[in-house]
Amino acid sequence: MTTSPRWLNSEERRAWLAYIDFSTLLADHLNRQLRRDAGVTHADYVLLVHLSSAPEHTLNMSELAERLKITRSRLTHAVTRLQESGYVDRREDPANRRNQLAVLTAQGQGLLERAAPGHVEAVRRAVFDALTPEQVTQLAEIGEAITDALQCADAAGDDRQVLPWRRR
Repeated sequence: MTTSPRWLNSEERRAWLAYIDFSTLLADHLNRQLRRDAGVTHADYVLLVHLSSAPEHTLNMSELAERLKITRSRLTHAVTRLQESGYVDRREDPANRRNQLAVLTAQGQGLLERAAPGHVEAVRRAVFDALTPEQVTQLAEIGEAITDALQCADAAGDDRQVLPWRRR
């Protein structure tokens, strides 16, 4: 017996299409701002931010891939590009020579310090200035609820196998 799809009602469809529109526009806006002001993509900026907040500005490549939700192959390309620019170093993990570590360099930290004020202003103007304080709280709660639901579904099922950043 085939079950029919649970189609979205008009308000759900409105919310979904609004999400698609704003997430696409926001990603493009932030990417253009960072390319213009810092010469890096938004994805590269987020990678550098993760390293800057890690102890000793260092993360295992597998852990970094999982945090960024990207494949290890894609991460390797990004780290190589950032390494060529002098923003990241790659080293063997002394605890396990089969693993590599990504390390934020002083030049990478300097880039973040120069780029962060303009980036935060772009985020503020694009997102938070458009919302009331109550909507900011709702946005945080909505994002956390969806993230929790996806992580619970992921942990409960075989979907974990299809998430490349979770493969060991």
